[in-house]
Amino acid sequence: MSKPRPTYGGQAVLEGVMIRGQRNVSVAVRAPSDEILVKTTAIDGLFTGKLRTLPIIRGVLALIETLYIGMSALSYSAGVAAEQDDQELSKWSMLAMISFSMLIAIALFFLLPLFASKPFEGLTESSLIPNFAEGIIRLLVFLAYVVVIGFMADIRRVYMYHGAEHMTVHAMENGDPLDIDSIRKYPTAHPRCGTAFLLTVMIVAIVVFSLVPREPLWWLILSRIILIPVIASFSYEIIRFNGRHSGNLFVQWLTAPSLWLQGLTTKQPEDDQIQVAVSAMNAAIASDQDNETTYSS
Repeated sequence: MSKPRPTYGGQAVLEGVMIRGQRNVSVAVRAPSDEILVKTTAIDGLFTGKLRTLPIIRGVLALIETLYIGMSALSYSAGVAAEQDDQELSKWSMLAMISFSMLIAIALFFLLPLFASKPFEGLTESSLIPNFAEGIIRLLVFLAYVVVIGFMADIRRVYMYHGAEHMTVHAMENGDPLDIDSIRKYPTAHPRCGTAFLLTVMIVAIVVFSLVPREPLWWLILSRIILIPVIASFSYEIIRFNGRHSGNLFVQWLTAPSLWLQGLTTKQPEDDQIQVAVSAMNAAIASDQDNETTYSS
């Protein structure tokens, strides 16, 4: 029986791609000099140990890991683009940026829809109507956000790198050579995409928050914050299940909206952008293979 192929994923950064391997994460960025710079670092054992195999708990760990590694990769790519010698932020600066980003996200995608749904509370005695309205508003805010930032030139290039990352992951998962011609035949959408995760969060939030009473107000606001890890955990399990059963017709039907949404967050990349994605993938694979050799020695 053949050994299952390892799972690789990543994200687009400024003029580059980050690939998360089994035990390492690699970031490839095209510098202003046109050179592709690659940086590979080991993933903290907290995110690769036994806790990562436990349902629900692994969803929380994945969320924390994604925030930290993603912000670190963005920091590195921004440093390369600015041609700075010190290409990464300190851990305290990273923590501050993550905290600030989380506050903005909570305010925009959770608290704003909550208060925007207050007028619906008087329609019936049930909390289902205003909670459902809140979920629809949240989804509309998210879609509007994705569309609006897509008009920015720099973000459009990030979307192109996003497409390159997905196409490269597809090629790797299917055992194809990591060259431009082989990668070009794959779509820019992928069922394990972060966009799919965010859309799943929006839908799961509708279900979870529908069970929360609208009174008192302090609990209503607090619930939108403290339940985020729970919602993220269940969303992670759904995405994980969909990724492992992508050939199932019912799963394909469920993932169709997220694949459609990726039409907004991914664009067809240029050849040189695919080259950057391949550099990140090759570095992540090589580092994981080096680790396997070390552990087996």
